[in-house]
Amino acid sequence: MYLVLPLESSSISKNESWSPNWAGINSCATLVEFLKKNSRLSNEHSNGGNSSPCKADSVGTESISTNMIHLANKSVSMENLREMVVLATHTGRIYSILDVLIDTSAESPFDGNADHVPSSYNTFANYFEKKYGIVLLYPKQPLLLLKQSHNPHNLLTNFAEEGASSRGKTSQADHKMVPEKPLNHVRMPPELLVIIDVPISVLKSFYLLPSLMHRLESLMLASQLREEIACHSSDFHISSALILEALTTLRCCESFSMERLELLGDSVLKYSVSCHLFLKYPKKHEGQLSARRSWAVCNATLHKLGMDRKLQVYIRDGAFDPRRWVAPGQRTIRPVPCTCGVDTEDVPFESKFLTEDPKVVVGKHCDRGHRWMGSKTISDCVEALIGAYYVGGGLIAALRLMKWLGIDAELEPSLVVEAINSASLRSYVPKPNEIKTLESKLGYEFSVKGLLLEAITHASEQELGVSYCYQRLEFLGDSVLDLLITWHLYQNHTDIDPGELTDLRSASVNNDNFAQVAVRHNFQQHLQHCSGLLLSQITDYVKSLSESENTTRSLQSTKGPKALGDLVESIVGAVLIDTRLNLDEVWRIFKPLLSPIVTPDKLELPPLRELNELCDSLGYFIKLNCTNKGEIVQAELRLQLKDVLLVGLGCGRKKKDAKGQAALHLLKDLENRGISYSRCASKRRKQGPDHVSDSSSMDLDINNCSQINDETPPEPIYHKKQKTTESQLPAEPIPSLTVDPSEKRCSPKLGTPVIASINMKKGGPRTCLYDLCKKSQWPMPEFESTEEKLRSPITFGEGSEKRKGFNSFVSKITLHIPNHGIIVQSGEQRPDKKSSFDSAALILLYELQRQGKLIIGES
Repeated sequence: MYLVLPLESSSISKNESWSPNWAGINSCATLVEFLKKNSRLSNEHSNGGNSSPCKADSVGTESISTNMIHLANKSVSMENLREMVVLATHTGRIYSILDVLIDTSAESPFDGNADHVPSSYNTFANYFEKKYGIVLLYPKQPLLLLKQSHNPHNLLTNFAEEGASSRGKTSQADHKMVPEKPLNHVRMPPELLVIIDVPISVLKSFYLLPSLMHRLESLMLASQLREEIACHSSDFHISSALILEALTTLRCCESFSMERLELLGDSVLKYSVSCHLFLKYPKKHEGQLSARRSWAVCNATLHKLGMDRKLQVYIRDGAFDPRRWVAPGQRTIRPVPCTCGVDTEDVPFESKFLTEDPKVVVGKHCDRGHRWMGSKTISDCVEALIGAYYVGGGLIAALRLMKWLGIDAELEPSLVVEAINSASLRSYVPKPNEIKTLESKLGYEFSVKGLLLEAITHASEQELGVSYCYQRLEFLGDSVLDLLITWHLYQNHTDIDPGELTDLRSASVNNDNFAQVAVRHNFQQHLQHCSGLLLSQITDYVKSLSESENTTRSLQSTKGPKALGDLVESIVGAVLIDTRLNLDEVWRIFKPLLSPIVTPDKLELPPLRELNELCDSLGYFIKLNCTNKGEIVQAELRLQLKDVLLVGLGCGRKKKDAKGQAALHLLKDLENRGISYSRCASKRRKQGPDHVSDSSSMDLDINNCSQINDETPPEPIYHKKQKTTESQLPAEPIPSLTVDPSEKRCSPKLGTPVIASINMKKGGPRTCLYDLCKKSQWPMPEFESTEEKLRSPITFGEGSEKRKGFNSFVSKITLHIPNHGIIVQSGEQRPDKKSSFDSAALILLYELQRQGKLIIGES
């Protein structure tokens, strides 16, 4: 429980003991009695058949002083009115006074016609008499210009990531200036207002209170979880803010989320489990160790461990709604009745509480605190908590957290000694000075030479009777490099989004990158093997690297032998064991060898991924066709620009290689036309609301590179395994577009496209238009919307869809049809932006039918 009171401003400014503003508190209490009294008087007048305003006894009908303004409960000098807080007696709404409009009065013409809506009121006095039954006593008083106190906003939202449409900034999508929203001020007769004797700063603080209290509650829950974990140590302290970050999903729309910590925690978990398995099972080969590790770190295992520790009750998985926030002891005015059927405190596991129903809203609380949550969210939170403890307390803290979770990842020093002793028995040396030369290249001298010997021995050597190879050390070194590079990127790139951080890690931690490291430092010369095929592959790879060292593009299609990447990883594993698990020493040795480590400005994506993102950002579609000719796969990518059709061809032994080569040719062609890919612009591009060719994922399939984002995607409840990741889910169930079976690809030469019907539900017309553009390879349409604030409500829709609103939106749509010009249409007035998009899309579809470019069947 807590009590929030306004303070005297003087005690705050003078740093004295804080004292409550009792005058303001008494004013609020008096106001309640005043409203009760006026409500009773109003009822009496209503029963008596009279219609008159409710006035305080202190205000009579005497003549109006020139400088005095009569309000409902007192008279105030005109000079003292500005920034006063008032309440309207007829509506109960709270306002602040901006100005006194000297040249107006209640007898002035009513301005309802300014909204282009016919008005039946002549004057302000006439408006209040007809609508509220109030006869003004002082109709000649100047009107007051008021600013309404709106519902509080969610101040925890990441405003830096939001579009700039409401602030008049330029939209990068169309490089047009988006106009600022008009301010909706109110003009009202003074006698209908009651003064609330609190400073306007107190009123403004009401906007802060819900978000502030929600954040405090979240931090307290994070602190409570830290106490339950009970990993106390004088060596580290994990802050509540760090734990809260690990508990916050992207769905909360805050300036932080668990994504970065999850990426780090995944690497910490992989390393800890790998090291534990390597030491505990010295006789098991790499395949057996990999299988055990996969089971230990999979989402299903982490989900179960998280559920057992009840992490689901701590996770923040929905954007804060300040309108539903209430102080203790109060009831919300926006109830969400519980329909979950759950009576227990714990989450039940019965089948009826598992669902993939798309209508179920994820992260939204009912009045009893129940909510639906995706199963992957639990496993992601487990990894994020591991990452948080690693950041706050290093590997020791992370291992203690894993122990609390029930993850078997103990790193016993005695097992490290056993591994070193076992390696010291290696005595086979293939060449004189082989080990010494390699040590000089590494800049590190092994205390146990057998570890390095094992690290450079290929499995083919076992045919000659050698009893060991580098596969176990490669299994260990892979996880070591994963952790070290991820930690390096996490620390050095704090200003990039988690998706780009993931791409940086993928570009740095892969076999091809490590193979290049091996060749750069001539490690391949020390690889002990007896395979003629491997020798030929290594020779060809070294030659191709030397020929293409100045051609970055060709490096992407040059695949190195897996043995070279494995060699680097195995040497890393050997150094880790030789240094007795000293990660800092391993990083000191290998950081210069791995340099240069990729940075955001140097990051290059695979050609197909890059082409996909570029076309998605520009609103273009790609057609893919692959054919097999013997062992060779041929790929054709067709990209329709506004008036030019580009075709990229590629071939290879694998479909992936063929598509990559075709994409490479298209990227080169686009670059020659002045269209190039900028990763920073792509990742940080924030489309304006007038451009709807948006995509929720950067890894979209090439035949599905555009989606509609109307709502947050539903997920199954926690403990129900998800089939796809959140970023791969469509933003909402997309209405289907029925296509005539005889329809051909839209082209002036191949006939007119046919759609059986248009889905008239919300999002349906847009979906039909997008599918048409995709099938016809027309560029995505662009929307431009304008919003108008109304002083009088306007009616939208018919029947059960009928509704009134004070906001209206009108959208203009522009479609460029290759080789046929541009079509521009405007939609009808609608109550929200997306409905106005649908209206414009529908009108455009019928215009396409009128021009003979589309055939629409009957509904």
